[in-house]
Amino acid sequence: MLNFLPAPLLGLLAFCLLFLNIVFWVPLLLAFAAIKLVLPFKPVRVAIDPVLLFIAESWISTNSSWMRLTQSTEWDVQGIEGLDTKSWTMVSSNHQSWVDIFVLQHLFNQRIPLLKFFLKQQLIWVPFMGLAWWALEFPFMRRHSEAYLKKHPEMRAKDQETTRKACEKFSLIPTSVMNFLEGTRFTTAKHAKQQSPYQHLLKPKAGGLALALQAMGDKFQSVLDVTIYYPEGVPTFWSFLCGKVHRVVVRIRPVQVPKALLGGDYGQDPTFRAAFSDWVAELWRFKDAQLADLHQQDNAFKKPG
Repeated sequence: MLNFLPAPLLGLLAFCLLFLNIVFWVPLLLAFAAIKLVLPFKPVRVAIDPVLLFIAESWISTNSSWMRLTQSTEWDVQGIEGLDTKSWTMVSSNHQSWVDIFVLQHLFNQRIPLLKFFLKQQLIWVPFMGLAWWALEFPFMRRHSEAYLKKHPEMRAKDQETTRKACEKFSLIPTSVMNFLEGTRFTTAKHAKQQSPYQHLLKPKAGGLALALQAMGDKFQSVLDVTIYYPEGVPTFWSFLCGKVHRVVVRIRPVQVPKALLGGDYGQDPTFRAAFSDWVAELWRFKDAQLADLHQQDNAFKKPG
């Protein structure tokens, strides 16, 4: 455990270990992904996909190793027991920081199938990581506002097609699809601008979740609803590397998807869209109350005497 080092030195060391881990694993990923690209046949995919997943899980395990080496984080986690690596899993979480991704990967690696995130199209240009996400077939989505979609309804169909194609690939081997329903990281400025009805959350965007369930509802029968809370305040990525995240609280609960919401058309059916949005809003009300309780517990603990 190296957390006795000065924070800037610890951050530099953690960054170097993170970078070396990327440089080691990404070329391996790309080499096998290139085989799939050149030989786009189902038997090749069936043979190569487990190798790519093994590389990705090994990469995440190595991240967890340097995190344990450089961090002294206390993990307060409930609901992690009894998860299954052999079944398709839909995961939804609140989103506050880039650190969320490391938290989710650290906790779920080899407990459920590899997490695959819906990513903004622009992220494909991130050095090294964009190529890695492409090799692992993370879906890249263009984010459109509801106002834009009303003016350009054809774009909703394009998003549906992107999701459908991604989910077709996911259907060959068990996969976990990760969706940050807020669509962006929470900040007080965004919260105020949205006039969000939730105390600790931005408004959820149900479309990505609905489209994935529409494409693969026969495989995703439930959603793992994840709530992440940082008692010391939302960390920056640099403060995380510097070992300043001393405690992370995570609550995980399986939520059954109502059968009526597994087969509808979110893009074209207004009645279904309203019903699905109501269900997501209920998930979000529960999560907001959960975060309020965690804040209250911490405040009570911090009070003197």
